Amino acid sequence: MSNSTFPNEFLLLPFADTRELQLLHFRLFLAIYLAALLGNGLILTALACDHRLHTPMYFFLLNLALLDLGTITTTVPKAMANSLWGTRVISYSGCAAQVFFFFFLISAELHLLTIMAYDRYIAICKPLHYGTIMDSRTCVNMAAAAWGSTFLYAVLHTANTFSLPLCQGNALDQFFCEIPQILKLSCSDTYVKEVGILVGGVCVAFGCFVFIVLSYVEIFRAVLRIPSEHGRHKAFSTCLPHLAVVMLFISTGIFTYLKPPSISSQSLNLSLAVLYSVVPPAANPLIYSMRNKELKEAIKKLVSLLFFNNDQLSILLHK
Repeated sequence: MSNSTFPNEFLLLPFADTRELQLLHFRLFLAIYLAALLGNGLILTALACDHRLHTPMYFFLLNLALLDLGTITTTVPKAMANSLWGTRVISYSGCAAQVFFFFFLISAELHLLTIMAYDRYIAICKPLHYGTIMDSRTCVNMAAAAWGSTFLYAVLHTANTFSLPLCQGNALDQFFCEIPQILKLSCSDTYVKEVGILVGGVCVAFGCFVFIVLSYVEIFRAVLRIPSEHGRHKAFSTCLPHLAVVMLFISTGIFTYLKPPSISSQSLNLSLAVLYSVVPPAANPLIYSMRNKELKEAIKKLVSLLFFNNDQLSILLHK
């Protein structure tokens, strides 16, 4: 097989052709990226420092924040660099790394959101057994299974994709590297591989979605039976942020990959890619902190501690 079937670099789809719009996209992505770093960083630090938040729900939220940071870091910095320097180039190894980490982190996030739905189901529908079912060992095992299984899945798909000869050029119709765009450049018949990846991904996503929906049907039935208004409000405050994150994540992803070809365009593809790969990691911290009183208090305490000296910080962290 000739070396020409494996290009040294790929050309990503630019957001704009003019220099002014390229700099505008750089500033916009920089603002979103910094917001994601700040929001998820505050959540990670607050969850690690506040012992009151060392519960299964917040343990899974900590994992979600890590995945969000990884997802947005995989795609946005390279897009910002290309916009800033007016280039489209990404190396072959850099493209392979993007494909692997994006596929791995997105898949792990879907599995984690499913686990979080199960956690909320046990907490609300079976509160007396919550401590027994969702003990620390079980939580760690579930999180490890989500990370480990999707890691192996990503290795398999990345190796499979980049083993194909590519002779249809090196220009990708996306602002970051992803498997469907790489397959379009293949010399071989990729129809079976594309269908396999699509069917496999859809089946996993659909199974997770069905599980989440069924969990929330039981959750809402249990919440509506709670006699006190305060109890219902507290239950909803822990469930609605997770449900909002799930709907944002799954709906944009499904529409991106299953939209009719007749409405496909470069501008629409770019917009949808930003919606499912960039917006959720930046918006998730805001969604979770808006209705979660405990998390808001922990973040406010953490921010206020930045104005104290180290002795006061050490004292307050142990209160």
